[in-house]
Parts: sequence; C-alpha cells; structure tokens
Amino acid sequence: MPTPTPSNSAPRIKTIGMMQPLIWLVQGLRDVVRSGWVSVFHGLALTIAGIIIIAIARHRFWLLAGALSGFMVIAPVLATGLYALSRAIERREKANLSVVLKTWLNWQHSHFNKWDSDYWCMVQFGLLLGAAATGWVLTSAALITLLAPVPINSPLDFVHHVVLASDNWLFEIWLAVGGVMAAPLFASSVVAMPLLLDRRVTLMQAILTSWQTVLENPAPMALWAAIIMVFTMLGLGSLLLGLIPVIPMLGHASWHAYRDLVDVSHIEAREALSAPDSQFGNL
Repeated sequence: MPTPTPSNSAPRIKTIGMMQPLIWLVQGLRDVVRSGWVSVFHGLALTIAGIIIIAIARHRFWLLAGALSGFMVIAPVLATGLYALSRAIERREKANLSVVLKTWLNWQHSHFNKWDSDYWCMVQFGLLLGAAATGWVLTSAALITLLAPVPINSPLDFVHHVVLASDNWLFEIWLAVGGVMAAPLFASSVVAMPLLLDRRVTLMQAILTSWQTVLENPAPMALWAAIIMVFTMLGLGSLLLGLIPVIPMLGHASWHAYRDLVDVSHIEAREALSAPDSQFGNL
C-alpha cells in the first residue's frame, strides 16, 4: 500500500460578515451546554494550571505577567479536545470523554509513515507556539526588570510602577511589544489547529491558510481577536475563575470560526486514514 501524503490542494478561504464572530460565540456556548462537564473540565484544567503558575511566581510579578499571557499563547493547542467535541456535535455523534481521549492519544493512527513530517505536524505546531510563549515570557521579564524604576514583585508594584507610572513609558512599551508579538501569532494560529486536526494538510499549509483568512477578512478577524482578548482579560481578572467558562466557549467558537472561514470539502479528512484497530476508534 503506498504511503498517503498530505493534500497538495490548498484550502479555500471564505469571506464572512463583520458580525459573524458574535455568532461563533453563541455557537460556542451551545456546544458547551451540549458537551457538558467534558467541555467545562478543559476550562477547569487550564484554570488550575494558571493557579499553579501564580503560586510559583507570586513573588516575582515581573515574571508572572509574562508567564500568564504566554500561557494563553499556547491555548489553541490546549483547546484541541474542544475542537474535537464541536466536530462530534456537528456530525451528530456523541461528544464525550472518549472523543477527547482519542484526539490526544490516537491522532497518530492517521499516519502509516511514522517518519513523515506530517505525522508530527500537530506536535511541531505546539512546539512553535510554546517557543513563542517562552520568547514572550523572557521578553516581558526583561522589559519589566530592566526598565521598571523599582523591583516589581507584586501586582500592586506592577500597577503603581508600570501601569500608572507617569514618569516613564514602560507600560505602553510592554503593551506595544506584546501586540507586535501577538499579531503574527494570532494570524498563524486562528484556524491552523482545527485544520490540522480535521484535514490531511501540512503544517505550512495550515499556517498559510490561517494567514490568508486574516488577510481576506481583516475587519471580522480584528473583531474576533478583540473578543478573545476581552474575554481572556475578564477571565484573568476574576482571579482566573472566569477562565472556567471562557476557555470552553472560546475553544468551541474557534471550531465554528474554522468551519465558516475555510472550505476543506475537497481535502481528505485525517480520519479516513485511521488505523482500523485503534483503541478508541477513528479520529
């Protein structure tokens, strides 16, 4: 049997209306309700991870500010189980724990050649986002440590000497550098992970497709980026407890964003190549 290869045919980009991101939020909430505790558990798990980060760096806010925001950079990878749940709901299949388990544990059965780069595409993308998050954490820590007038060891220090400081531009510089780093990351990942999960494409195809969706729908995607930022800030600002519902809602909504933005009807699904003896069934 010949080794299957990723499609050479590029996904087609659709044009959407300005208010479509609001519909994704409604659809995301609907999927949270339909998948129940399995969906909410993703939010709980990420909230606990955030609490651990705070516990480790609570007396080093110069590091914590970057660590928490960097943690959100890798959210598209961590939300993979949510995409799978939304796909199951879309297909009128059971959206339960087994869907999440087979997504994380058995996605590799869609490959016959374990040395093919396509086999590692999801891992590679996760590593790229992880490297970007680490880069931002180091950049943020360096800015705050080098430019702050006093050591920043607590949230109050950050507010007084960075956010509200009238004698320097540190907060504006911090936001500007974060924005410059966040914009290409958003453009690279907005539909990449759902696409990699759903269809047999290469990592480069997924990233380029993600960029094309942003370039062809700049206004709606800017609104979507703003919505993600606002809800994320609300989640972080509520002592992280708000992330419990926010993460599942945004994760499910991101699946619907992918479905509305990308036409992949001509590209082979990954599940079509799943191993028949997979423990959890086809992906």
